Amino acid sequence: MLGYIPAQGRGGTNRLLGELVARLEESRWPVAGAIQINTARAQDQSCDMMLRVMGHDGQVRISQDLGQHASGCRLDTHGLETAVGLVAASLAAGPALLVVNKFGKAEAEGHGFRAVIGNALALGIPVLLSVHQPCMTSFLTYADGLAEELTPDLDSLQDWCCEQTGRSVQNVSLARTVP
Repeated sequence: MLGYIPAQGRGGTNRLLGELVARLEESRWPVAGAIQINTARAQDQSCDMMLRVMGHDGQVRISQDLGQHASGCRLDTHGLETAVGLVAASLAAGPALLVVNKFGKAEAEGHGFRAVIGNALALGIPVLLSVHQPCMTSFLTYADGLAEELTPDLDSLQDWCCEQTGRSVQNVSLARTVP
């Protein structure tokens, strides 16, 4: 199954998916994929965009600095393809779930995580991702009726993941805070 959430403001969806993945990892779920982490830059309005690839150390930079007044696309396609390669290789381990930060312009144009998403689905691995509004038509065409829009709520997303995988999530964080 392919579950998606419409993007929620600047960085909101990244944080939501990051929190979900943290919960799943605390419960020792084998999760593959990439979560975007944006870091503000003091000198201008843009941010540094990084992908945290599950199961790998460090982060992969996917933005390039074009200068303070540049208006072109800041996506570093080499960085994105590096992250895609790492995620694609991780599918061989048979994760319970693939989480992709977004179906964006690269995917709409046939690049980025597009093939990885298809490979995961072909292997029976559920996929969860976000979709930015400008790419929604391309995404729905790509999904060909297989996509389910989900509520952008942490507990709802967790429930969907559990339903799709037959796994459960233990509330590890709560267990740590209760005396």
